[in-house]
Amino acid sequence: MNQDTFNMEVRKFLKVVGVTSQREIEAAVDRAMRSGRIKGSETLTAKVVLTVDGVDLTHEITGDIELE
Repeated sequence: MNQDTFNMEVRKFLKVVGVTSQREIEAAVDRAMRSGRIKGSETLTAKVVLTVDGVDLTHEITGDIELE
């Protein structure tokens, strides 16, 4: 295994995950606010489940997103 290539590929994957996740969260919050489901002062709980085939990795990450 080429460690440099592996490192670069992991970072590239995580960058896509980060950018895409932020975009999706922002859009979902915008839709929820426009529909009246949320007011914009809530704290939302978020969860990401990371799985990697071939190495039996399943890792769950949870956190809060404060809107105000």
